[in-house]
Amino acid sequence: MPLSSTKRALIAIALIVGLGAVGLGVYLYRQHRPLQGTGAVPDLLGQLPADAPAIGYIDVAVLRGLQNSPLAAVLGLTSPGPQADREYAEFVRETGFDYTRDLDKAAIAAWPQSLLAPGSMGENRIFVIADGRFNEPKIKAYALRTGRVAVRGAQPVYEVPGNPPLSFEFLSSTRIVMASGKDASDLLTATGATARDPGMQSRIARMAGAPIFAVARTDQLPASFYSNFGNSTQLERLARSVRGLTLAGQPDGEKIKVALDAECDSMTNALQLATLLDILRMASSMTLSDPKTRRQMNQEQAAFLRAVVSKVQVAHSDKWIRLTLDVTPEMLGASHPSSADPPAGAPRH
Repeated sequence: MPLSSTKRALIAIALIVGLGAVGLGVYLYRQHRPLQGTGAVPDLLGQLPADAPAIGYIDVAVLRGLQNSPLAAVLGLTSPGPQADREYAEFVRETGFDYTRDLDKAAIAAWPQSLLAPGSMGENRIFVIADGRFNEPKIKAYALRTGRVAVRGAQPVYEVPGNPPLSFEFLSSTRIVMASGKDASDLLTATGATARDPGMQSRIARMAGAPIFAVARTDQLPASFYSNFGNSTQLERLARSVRGLTLAGQPDGEKIKVALDAECDSMTNALQLATLLDILRMASSMTLSDPKTRRQMNQEQAAFLRAVVSKVQVAHSDKWIRLTLDVTPEMLGASHPSSADPPAGAPRH
């Protein structure tokens, strides 16, 4: 789905901030047991505040291997080229930074305060650290058009107003840290963080090796999240039984293998939740077959939802529930030439 002009400019500073909502992180689970790590924990994660209840990671350098896939354009990994929207093209000219070319890795920490209320995302505090190639003089000059420099600690901090406001500082020519939300600058100078929660650390270790992933403790979710289950005490009870979530992803040819793991507080609740999810999946399939439902969506939306409902798999093991899905270019609306069509420039017979 195409990014808006304003969000693309923000993503250009740090892709992970824009993707923080997205968060499509994803990983291939091969067995019916909690995923075991396949690599070292990225060093950037050690630079995140340890008390954050949600963290994410993206290795853009690895994902650039998708350049020849239709998914590349859908995920925003290809160069915008001459068709780029004017706002983003101006941003690249003024800062010398193009995330499709210059961003390598990014990690994010989040303290969600409100998730679903319209216009409330600015209440959430976000901290990002990113590696890449940055033109410091140009980026600083761009920020100072509307922002200011604040002296905090050893490094100057650049504060840019907005909703939410953004603060950032350069740790080196290849590393930048940013924060947004209430009192954003305080996140950049915070020290003496406590050790990370063992449960979070264990979930992070399971994801090591995946180029995209997110991990969250669910005991600190805003109350507004559970209010959506107010009409069903069973749903609310099962939602509250979930202690942690891991979302991760792995490119595989022209598709991305997606998996979401939920860790419950007991085997009984995990089994009940897995059963309920399977029932909801089947009910959703029946709902999408109703012409009245389809008329409320455009053709692409209906096709995407039908594909998700038909292909998502639900598995249960001990206290864990796993949802897996292969996301294809066609599901995301990317054009994909038919195998019957000859390559461009080839003679037709």
